Amino acid sequence: MSSENKLVVAHAPFWHDGSKISTKNYNIMIAALPAVLMGISQYGAPALGVIAFSMACAMIWELVWNLIMGKPTTIGDGSAAVTGLLLGMLMPATAPWWVIALGTLIAIIVGKQIFGGIGFNPLNPPLLALAMLVISFKGIFDFNEALRNYDLGFAMTYPLADLKAFGPEAIAKFSIGDLLMGKQAGAVGSTFGLGLVIGGLYLLIRGYMRWEISLSFLAGVFITAWLFNVLGAPGEYAGPMFHLFTGYTLVVAFFLVGEDSSSPANFIPMLIFGVLAGMMTVLVRNIGAYVDGVPFSILLINLANPLLDKIRPKAIGKVVENA
Repeated sequence: MSSENKLVVAHAPFWHDGSKISTKNYNIMIAALPAVLMGISQYGAPALGVIAFSMACAMIWELVWNLIMGKPTTIGDGSAAVTGLLLGMLMPATAPWWVIALGTLIAIIVGKQIFGGIGFNPLNPPLLALAMLVISFKGIFDFNEALRNYDLGFAMTYPLADLKAFGPEAIAKFSIGDLLMGKQAGAVGSTFGLGLVIGGLYLLIRGYMRWEISLSFLAGVFITAWLFNVLGAPGEYAGPMFHLFTGYTLVVAFFLVGEDSSSPANFIPMLIFGVLAGMMTVLVRNIGAYVDGVPFSILLINLANPLLDKIRPKAIGKVVENA
């Protein structure tokens, strides 16, 4: 009988801290609850249907892909459910079922699985799906038209659309407090600013949010909007607080822009990434063709992610000759 020892060779890291992908995803779902529940309370059963159908479709598409490719079932890690939830939060309550099904197909298959699955996607899957849907079906994302039959007792219009069409004078009816409390038209999970901030703080405290990217993104939005407001003609551009609390700004800041696979891992690149994404957002809103520039700005900066992550601090030490 051989007395040779059999050794197992593996690459680092050798220690596991016990964390699970599913735990992070379940905490993201918990953090999103305040904004989602407010959306359901405002828009009723249609909003609940959008969220539920989006999550179900995302999990079904991933399950189908696993079966076709002969891979182990991965929907238990919660990644597909979170992708469906976030995409549902970005959709209007009146979105047709086939648009949701198409959007989740794009997010799961085109945005994630064809690159190798979770951890390999270069673009943010929900935002990739949203951008393609907005380009293809722009009328569905006209929130003023889609939600005109809702009567909630306040100015139920989409602030960014009013700003784009009529200028800053048209948004005087929106106070910062109203915007923070969700008194505005918009996507199911993007209008309740306070709920999104609470969700973001929850993820920050639990260690599931990279504050460097989120805060630098908000700083980029604020500074760029402030510069437009100060340097432009009087009354030509909206102020920075308006841009922070309208559209997709907060839901992206706390739930999407810092997605692990499509954003940098090093400190300085994270700050640059967030600031550039925030700047692009305001540029598209103020001088671009689309009402809200968030999905396009994030996707453009996603493309620069590999270059940004090469920016690293110089190694500490000195060169030793003839070492």
